[in-house]
Amino acid sequence: MIEPKNCWIEVSKDSDFSIYNIPFGIFSTPTKSKRIGIAIGSQVLDLEAAYQSGIFDCFMDEKAFIVSIFRNSYLNNFISLGKKITSKLRIKIQEELCDPDSKINHPKFFEALNDVQMHIPVQVGDYTDFYSSIEHATNVGSLFRDPENALLPNWKHMPVAYHGRASSIIGTEIPIHRPKGQTKAPTMDAPIFGPSKRLDFELEMGYIIGSQTELGYSVSSEEAENYIFGKVIFNDWSARDIQQWEYVPLGPFLGKNFASSVSPWVVTMEALEPFRTSGPNQDTAVLPHLKAVGLRNYDIALEVSIQPQDSVESIICNSNFKFMYWNMAQQIAHHTSNGCNLNVGDLFASGTISGSTQESYGSLLEISKAGKTPHELASGHIRSFIEDYDTIRMRAYCIKGGLRVGFGSVSTQILPVL
Repeated sequence: MIEPKNCWIEVSKDSDFSIYNIPFGIFSTPTKSKRIGIAIGSQVLDLEAAYQSGIFDCFMDEKAFIVSIFRNSYLNNFISLGKKITSKLRIKIQEELCDPDSKINHPKFFEALNDVQMHIPVQVGDYTDFYSSIEHATNVGSLFRDPENALLPNWKHMPVAYHGRASSIIGTEIPIHRPKGQTKAPTMDAPIFGPSKRLDFELEMGYIIGSQTELGYSVSSEEAENYIFGKVIFNDWSARDIQQWEYVPLGPFLGKNFASSVSPWVVTMEALEPFRTSGPNQDTAVLPHLKAVGLRNYDIALEVSIQPQDSVESIICNSNFKFMYWNMAQQIAHHTSNGCNLNVGDLFASGTISGSTQESYGSLLEISKAGKTPHELASGHIRSFIEDYDTIRMRAYCIKGGLRVGFGSVSTQILPVL
């Protein structure tokens, strides 16, 4: 275990980017094109520059390990090297950051985190969004259907999901316009077309597939985590009024695919290993391909804030990834159970993460009870759903003893409809 006291980079105790983390992301500056970096404290290590220093010469026996891996617009090629290499490189970086005689112990190898532009970390080929929080599914089922039968008959037997739109997944700090679409209120005789009046966020975590499979191969729940490179924060934007009118019988479509936002730093599964924990009791027996023993959930604290234009930020949700009823291993096992293939860079999202208390609800739909109980922000503003020029910010981090591993944040402002 690397001790933080040995790190020659100054890292504050509340930094998400400790020596225990070493997350990967894509950054650029006014003088540097897009490339891979790692966050450490308040700085970004330029991995192309680090490569030029010679610290990775120990990898030269790996034919695919070349400088173009680092001078890249996405992490996909780097991830494709496989965990044997990427994990070895991560450990090498930790060792160098704790060696005062390291060749990279010089400011020329680093950029200030506040001075770089971050980009979406991977080129997403396919995107699947699950529906795996029992509290969220129960809350939504109660609001949209029958409170006495909130969960549909299949929900406790498999991780329900839908195939989303990969092309509209965007990075942090990219504003989006309010979507427009077809809606129909219960009091209306016919639908109308116009701007969504019930724009919402969904607090989710995403994970990036790090290894491909052949069409026809089914990944077991035991081996599923080997196919995950790392995790990001995921905001599954939702136009609730469009969604409610369109989702029967085939599920989400235009109410979801106008945008989804992801955080820029990919936290590896190796960094998250100390934060494994048990998940909720699955009181309905699952089929053999979905059985997953051991600690398969992760203790990741989550929060969501709303900041109206020219006002203060208000935390409106505190949740945790450990609340997920269906874990990632079960999601991958079910996703591939019919032979569906995986590709490097595929993005899976958890579904909205809600806990058992109102402060842990992961959407405004739940917090405001579909608009019936508006929420007052610290600024005094009232919100049932998101208003124009609001900024939604999500954060995620893990703490255990003296270890802190965080994801940073994903932030998005809502602009008026085009």
